Amino acid sequence: MARITKFELASMQRFQLHDPIDAKIFSHEYDGRRLIQISTYGRDTRKDTGKLSQTIQLDEEAARQLFQFLGREFGFR
Repeated sequence: MARITKFELASMQRFQLHDPIDAKIFSHEYDGRRLIQISTYGRDTRKDTGKLSQTIQLDEEAARQLFQFLGREFGFR
């Protein structure tokens, strides 16, 4: 579980495609700030199917950084 405050573009030597999973996204106000939380859940093959696996939170600045990156990479407008 983590709150991301900054993204940094990096490169990988080896890339592996992961198994598909479900995720839920939440919007919440905390201390006057809007936060987005993305929670992922276990693969269908996992012993505890549907159990919370990872959670990340983004504040407005981190969300802006991610949005700009996604726009460049996928051509979003």
